[in-house]
Amino acid sequence: MKLKSNRKSRDPISNPNRILTVANFISLARGLCAIPIIYSLATPGLKYLAAIFIILAVLSDALDGYFARKAKAVTHLGKWIDPLADFIVIVSVVLYLVISEQFPMWYFLLYTTRHATIAALAIYFVNYEIMVLYSNLWGKWSTGVTALAVFLHIFEFSSLPWLRDTSLYSGAVLLLISAIFYYRDFFLAHRGHYAK
Repeated sequence: MKLKSNRKSRDPISNPNRILTVANFISLARGLCAIPIIYSLATPGLKYLAAIFIILAVLSDALDGYFARKAKAVTHLGKWIDPLADFIVIVSVVLYLVISEQFPMWYFLLYTTRHATIAALAIYFVNYEIMVLYSNLWGKWSTGVTALAVFLHIFEFSSLPWLRDTSLYSGAVLLLISAIFYYRDFFLAHRGHYAK
């Protein structure tokens, strides 16, 4: 049965059930980047490696989407793995920074709570064949700005002291805005499905 969605994706799914694609492998590799990032941060003298892995993770976020569209291999699995990889990397690194008192706990709680509620609703809607959730532009921006905030809490730029807090609070606002749009999509899909 074809799942219903209340909005069109900009990336049409040409072969939804494929698993082994270049884009999916890139997304998986991004999720695994959390291990060397945290190891580099915890090991004296290897902090520069953390910067390299963070930059690679950010670049891979753009690359997986590019390869998926270029090869016409956008898949349902890829739509899930991409944000999941972002979540794993950011949550793992932020948790380490929170434990080491380098990052505010409130942001970690906001980020994880937002993602947990959206993921739970997305699974519910897929399970009952109501809709497949796609990432929105606000969500992509919130992830990017959050990554920037994390980077600036690890590597301080004395010439731009205001940038760290600006990215932190901007990321929080974007997280809330994107969540509102996701909840709106859930509401419209739910209403449309049961109105029939």
